[in-house]
Amino acid sequence: MDLTKIKNILTSRFGNECIVDEELQGLQPALVIHRDFLRAVCKELKENQDTWFDFLSCISGVDYGVNEGFGVVYHLASIPYKTQLTLKVKLDNVREGSTLPSIDSVSTIWRTADWHEREAYDLVGIFFNDHPDLRRILLPDDWSGYPLRKDYQDAESYHGIPIN
Repeated sequence: MDLTKIKNILTSRFGNECIVDEELQGLQPALVIHRDFLRAVCKELKENQDTWFDFLSCISGVDYGVNEGFGVVYHLASIPYKTQLTLKVKLDNVREGSTLPSIDSVSTIWRTADWHEREAYDLVGIFFNDHPDLRRILLPDDWSGYPLRKDYQDAESYHGIPIN
């Protein structure tokens, strides 16, 4: 199944505005999905018999840089069709205060998203709307900051224990 066929399925169902861009360079091409269409696009890709992306292998939170903003990358696989697809969503560059960049959770579509979304929340600080249990998964609950952000400052100690 090629990217053009997948793109045609999505645009015929949701309109041209659901796909913001295509990234054709690199080892695996990607579709950049408009954030407002993410959940509907994912549900369609999983349930449509022409695509059947029944497996979500990874979700990665990405900090593109202090001036660039954030993103989330979804790696999907269709086991019956032996094909893979990468989806990307660009998020706002929210870095000040307690407000986090946010996107809808896809954990109701693929159960594996639960863990991956918690990891992206914990390490990059991306909030997943409607996630059933969004809390830190790798770091202590009282950890300050998000270590995979480009502007993260290493703590000197944690509860009196030197880190560096």
